[in-house]
Amino acid sequence: MEATGRKTMDERNTSMAKKRERMNRNWFFFFISPWLIGFLCLTAGPMIFSFFMSFTNWDLMTQMKFIGIQNYVNLFKDPIFLTSMKNTFLYAAISVPLNLLLSLGMAYLLSFHLKGMRFFRTLYYLPAIVPAVASTILFTNILATNGLLNKALSFIGITGPSWLLNKNIVLLSFVFLAVWGVGATMVLLLSSINSIDDAMYESATLDGATRMQMFVHITLPQISPVIFFNLITGIIGSLQTFTQVYLMTKGGPDNASQMIVPYLYTNAFSYYRMGYASAMAWVLFFVILILSIIVLKSSSAWVFYEQEVK
Repeated sequence: MEATGRKTMDERNTSMAKKRERMNRNWFFFFISPWLIGFLCLTAGPMIFSFFMSFTNWDLMTQMKFIGIQNYVNLFKDPIFLTSMKNTFLYAAISVPLNLLLSLGMAYLLSFHLKGMRFFRTLYYLPAIVPAVASTILFTNILATNGLLNKALSFIGITGPSWLLNKNIVLLSFVFLAVWGVGATMVLLLSSINSIDDAMYESATLDGATRMQMFVHITLPQISPVIFFNLITGIIGSLQTFTQVYLMTKGGPDNASQMIVPYLYTNAFSYYRMGYASAMAWVLFFVILILSIIVLKSSSAWVFYEQEVK
């Protein structure tokens, strides 16, 4: 009789636990439902439709026509698309490492506890909070043929080039703009550097380590996860550059500054070649995915996490 009662009690407890678990699961889905609905309607749904469109010929007006992989074949026969791919990769290859190096150097120098350092930290971070459109318009005026930069160069006897009209150097204009906003990357690295335990530096100092040795063997390993994060986001952001190109040069001169996303936008909303633009978007998606996977796989060799023992 006692065993039967205990069994009944256990079954009741199990039933209540399952009911509580079911209720918690229902509440979980209830609270995340706004995000789920937004993701399905505004992200996953459009992505699926875009993938389907990439196999069609559609101008938003006439009936959609299925053409298989023809859009993808045409992409790699399109000289402007190939030029935009080259420009985008070249821009990313220059701007991303340069941004990382400058932000790392700035963060390290700004990590010292000196008088007035807060002012300089704020000063270097301010460009990062300026909207992209405003900063692009600012640099358009700075880099114009009669702009502020060339006027400054004229004071020391140097005739500045037409930064935005010379197809050999126009990409440098976008690199200047990317470097100007380096504060966003710098502030993350600065926060990471300041979180390193001072005891590690004190121990290294007692062992006779130089400042450079401490930077290489203590600082860099400790902040490597933040460097990894900035590298991934930098690659993704640089390959998706749009505002700067669209406002500063519109891809000119002679497509020397044309990049993938502005060319995609032009095909979609100027020429109404929605299928062709969708194919372009998916090529870019897979390029970013492959590069991200490569960086992710390589991270095991150079990214250090405190919970890991290497």
